[in-house]
Amino acid sequence: MKLARCTDGGAPFWAMVDPETDTAQPIVGSMADWGPAVTRGEGEAALTFGGPALTLSTLRLLAPCENTSKVVIAGANYSKHLVEFGVAAPSQPIAFLKAYGALIGANDPIRYPPLTDQLDYECELVVVIGDDAIDLNDPLTSVLGYTAGNDVSARDLQRSGPPGIGMDLYAAKSQDRATPVGPWIVTRDEFPPGSPVLKLSTTINGEVRQNGTTADMTWDVVELIRFVQQRVSFGVGDLLFTGTPEGVGQGSGRYLNPGDVVEVVLEGVGTLRNVIGPKG
Repeated sequence: MKLARCTDGGAPFWAMVDPETDTAQPIVGSMADWGPAVTRGEGEAALTFGGPALTLSTLRLLAPCENTSKVVIAGANYSKHLVEFGVAAPSQPIAFLKAYGALIGANDPIRYPPLTDQLDYECELVVVIGDDAIDLNDPLTSVLGYTAGNDVSARDLQRSGPPGIGMDLYAAKSQDRATPVGPWIVTRDEFPPGSPVLKLSTTINGEVRQNGTTADMTWDVVELIRFVQQRVSFGVGDLLFTGTPEGVGQGSGRYLNPGDVVEVVLEGVGTLRNVIGPKG
């Protein structure tokens, strides 16, 4: 089942979507109303639909979360990506928060922040939490599903932290309207059991820059959820970015420019296609 956060120009709403038939069936309520039941495996029976089906292609797809959601980023989770930064592998996962205001939808323009000259891309598997009753012995039971993300980063701001303080990850990764997520959530039951093993890639103007697999993550989804939950509790609708493979602009010096077309593809989920807006 695919679940999207949409707007027809009015108030945002959730919908069960079918890209093949170009339909979107509006769902009554917020994720808090139906997310836990869908996560427990009740499927479509857990949803209450409101009104007739709409034409999916006429709707704007929003980031598939609500403004009460936490956005957690797990970094340094692919060993070859660490080589691009010239840093040693950490002994445990690294996690931090991204501002909700950074999120945009699957086809929205990416804002080019005025403070950076090194805007970078990171294709990622994103976990959507559907139930806040996290079982540390089986964390996947709290996963509603998966979506795709592009953790756009301002690398010069990332390195701008004062000596002895470290990287400024908040400035680098929470820039307004710069992080695409979507196009929808694909529920966990659509994937094989266990942490998903999926291909993911980034192309810039048709050129493949990243081409990896989540099988190369140092810590899988189970380990990441367990690590974060023991420090900051997950809630219904929270997002967990899980890291990116090698091939980012930081490694090659080839950063994003206004007008670039950026496509992130996550196997089994879909494509984020976003254009970089003018700087400023």
